[in-house]
Amino acid sequence: MEPLIDIHTLRYSPDGDAAVRVEFGHAIDPRVNRRVHGFCAALADADIDGVLEFVPAYAVATVYYNPVEIEYDALVDRLSELVQPDTAATARGVAVVEVPVVYGGEFGPDLARVAQTRGLTVEMAVALHSRRDYLCYMIGFMPGFPYLGELPAELRMPRLETPRTRVPAGSVAIADAQTGIYPGETPGGWNIIGRTPMQLFDPKASVPSVIRPGDTVRFVPIDEMEFARLATP
Repeated sequence: MEPLIDIHTLRYSPDGDAAVRVEFGHAIDPRVNRRVHGFCAALADADIDGVLEFVPAYAVATVYYNPVEIEYDALVDRLSELVQPDTAATARGVAVVEVPVVYGGEFGPDLARVAQTRGLTVEMAVALHSRRDYLCYMIGFMPGFPYLGELPAELRMPRLETPRTRVPAGSVAIADAQTGIYPGETPGGWNIIGRTPMQLFDPKASVPSVIRPGDTVRFVPIDEMEFARLATP
C-alpha cells in the first residue's frame, strides 16, 4: 500500500504571469507521478473558473489560468483544496495501450549494438523490453511523444553521442531508464530498437494522443508481415 501524501510538502510557485507550478517532488518516481495525475483528475472534475488547461510532468503539474478571472493567491487556495491524502494517488481515465513493434533490422538499427554492449542476445533484449508494462510519465519533446518507464536495468544505455538528423515515425527507442516512441519524423538521440505501425498522434482527433499521461503501455513483438498489414489504411 502506498504511503499517504504529505499535503504540507507540496510547493506552489508562479510560472510567468498566468500559470502555477504544483510540485509533488523532485524525483522520477512512479508513486509521485501517479499523484500528479490524481491531482490533474481532481482538477478536471473541479472545473474552476479561470483555469484554462493543465499539463502533468514527472513530478510537477503546471496549471494555466486567466488572471482576469481568478487571481494567483485565490487559485492556489482552490488548488490546495484538491490535494487530499487519501485521494491524491488516484487518477481516472487511465488505459492499457498495447503497442505492436517490429524489433531490430531496418526497423531497429541500434538493437544489435545495445544487446552486444549489454552482454545480451538480441532475443534476450527483445524479451526484456517487451515483457514488462510501462507507465507513461508525461508527454513531451514533440506532440504525442510518451516518456515511459522504467526500463529494465539490463537494457539501460546512454543517449547517442551524435543524434540522428532523421528518426522515422513510429520508432521505439531507449535512453537511460526510459523508453519512448517517436510519433512523427524528427531528429533524435535515443537508441532505436524497433518500430510500430501505430499512428500515435492525430491532431484532428477528439483525443489527439493515443497514449496519455498515466496510461500503461505494453509492447507486443510482431513480424514485418504483420507490420505491413497493420500499416495499411
